Amino acid sequence: MDGQPPVVVQPPATDGGRLVTIHGERMGVAYSLFDVLDLLHREGLPTTDTAVDDTELIEWQGGGPYDWSSGSSDEA
Repeated sequence: MDGQPPVVVQPPATDGGRLVTIHGERMGVAYSLFDVLDLLHREGLPTTDTAVDDTELIEWQGGGPYDWSSGSSDEA
């Protein structure tokens, strides 16, 4: 293993969706923590409550497992 977690959850987009990649392959867009767990389950990865906090399993970018808004409150 190269030290990179196999799962990467990108920062939230403006619609709150977060792109999820597993082993570098795009798996889909998650709109909730349950969606992430579903993607993990489909790939045979751990889906226990503690899995979402496992930094060796998931890299959360732009916020953690409970951040589902883009954080962009600036209106142009």
